[in-house]
Order: sequence, then C-alpha cells, then structure tokens
Amino acid sequence: MSWDYVIKRFLLFLAVIFVAVTINFIVPRLRDTNPIEERLYQLAAQGGVNVSKIKELTAIYEAKYGLDKSVGEQYLNYWNDIFHLDFGWTIADRTPVINEIMRAVPWTIGLLSVATLIAFVVGTVFGALLAWPKTGNFVKYFVPLLMTLSAIPYYLLGIVFIYLFAINWGILPTAGAFGFGVKPGWTLEMIISVFWHAIMPAASIVLTSIGFWGLGMRGMMITTMGEDYMKFAEYKGLKDWRVFLSYGVRNAMLPQVTGLAISLGTILAGSVLVEVIFAYPGLGNLLYRAITSNDYFLLQGIILFIIVSLGFSLFLIDLIYPLVDPRINLEGGENG
Repeated sequence: MSWDYVIKRFLLFLAVIFVAVTINFIVPRLRDTNPIEERLYQLAAQGGVNVSKIKELTAIYEAKYGLDKSVGEQYLNYWNDIFHLDFGWTIADRTPVINEIMRAVPWTIGLLSVATLIAFVVGTVFGALLAWPKTGNFVKYFVPLLMTLSAIPYYLLGIVFIYLFAINWGILPTAGAFGFGVKPGWTLEMIISVFWHAIMPAASIVLTSIGFWGLGMRGMMITTMGEDYMKFAEYKGLKDWRVFLSYGVRNAMLPQVTGLAISLGTILAGSVLVEVIFAYPGLGNLLYRAITSNDYFLLQGIILFIIVSLGFSLFLIDLIYPLVDPRINLEGGENG
C-alpha cells in the first residue's frame, strides 16, 4: 500500500477533525442564554436552588468551568482538554463527561452495530437476488413485501412491538438493557438478559433498514448486469453462482460498502429515538438527556465523539476501497 495515499487520507481526516472541533466549540457559544444559569433555574423550579442566589452560583460555576475567560483562552483550553481526553464535567450531576460517554457507548455499539450489520447483509443479499434473472419466484414476491417495512419509521415500529410483544402478549420485556435483579457482569444470566432485552430494538432497526440496503443493491446489480464482463463470464460457461458472486455482487458492492461505513459512523447519533423509546442506556439516550437538561458540556462531548467516529470510519473505508474493487488504485484513480 502506498504510504503517500495513507498519509494524504490521514491528513484529510485530521483537517476534518480540526474543523469539526472548531465548529463544535463555536456553535454552542452563539446562544444568547447561559447554560449554567438555565440549569440553575431548572433546579430552582424543582426546589433545589434558592432563586436569590442564582447569579452568585452562576459566577462560581463559570469560574469552575472556565467560562469566565475570554473566548480565545477558552478555545485553547478546549484543545488542551481534548488532547488529554478531558471533555469537562456534566452540569447536571458533576461527573466527568468522558465517563458518561464511555458508559453509554458499549451499549449503543453492541445494539446498533450488530443490527446495522444484519440489515446490511440481509438487505444486500436480497437486493442482489431481486436483480438476478435466475432467482426463484418466492424471493421475487416475498422480498418486496418485506421491503415495504422501510416506509415505517423504526421508532414507530418499535412502539408497535412494545404494544404487541410486551404489553399485549407479555413475551418480551418492555424496556431497559437487562432485567431487574440481574447483577452486571460476564455471567450467563446477564448475557441472556441483555440478548432478551435487545430483541425488540434490534428488530425494529433491522426490519426498517433492509429495504434501504436492498433497493440500493438491486439498482447497482441491474447496472452491473448490463456490463460486458458479465456477458463474457456467461459466454465462458462459468457456473451461475460464480458469475453471480464474483462478477455481479463483487462489482456492485462498492457503493454498499461506502454506505455501510457512513452508517456505522452515524449509528451513535441515529440511536436517539430508539434508545429513548426502549429506555436503552446508550449514547442516543444520553444525548437526549443532555439536550433536555441543557447540559452544555455533555452535549459538546457527545457531538465531538460522534464526529470523530464518523471521520475515522470514512478514513478506514478509504483504505479498504482498493481491496473491495481492484479497479481503484491507491492513488485515488482507476487503472486504465
């Protein structure tokens, strides 16, 4: 692999991170309101803070969080904190932001990455089979019906699942990541409980995503079917399965892989509604909590984490491209 190619892509990744961090710093400060003061007024409404002391407490907390310094100093301190993986402290309960994120990320990755990969594989296979002229009638009639579920938002399908399987039939748990009374740890009881609680949220994501991957793959396969190399492979007398996989699916996969990389990078952000509905303790639920509680630093930390994850995913896919499609060389062009 060409080191020039890798270095160029890595420098592009760093440039994206620099711009993202800068925007992430500037945008929250464009607000006219003070996030700390807002939070204190919320606590005062709940009887937790004396209203007459809000201004005094605001000044104290601004000093603690460094918000009493100039914007330039805050920006330099922000970069220094990022290099030390210090995203500040949550306004709501004074815990390190990085700790909150690290507690939530494994749940989101465990649920959404698996669900996304399942939807990708199933949808891609179904889409390829739909475009293949020698596919049986069962697939041609059943798969389009399955793909109609993509018209339903995943959170709406999740609500239907909760009503049917949890409330009406009582088969699956309503919400949460594991059952009450189950001790967290790598035990068989915990693993079974986590799996049981993940069925409905994962199913709602998979069933509503299959159509997206299937239609994309079907379109690419139809385009690929008209290529000369497909006809050449058939004229050579190759077996149908080899023509289908080696010449059809392989050449139609590149846009799918790109979409998968972007999806894996954005699952951390796209999990908000499904995690809120199922009370799943992932990053999406944490993001929702940060927004509703006006938690300035927690919100910044989560957004930065999502941006870095997406940027890194795109960096990796740039390196994987030439392995998926040999026509693309490592200098960014196509072999002539």
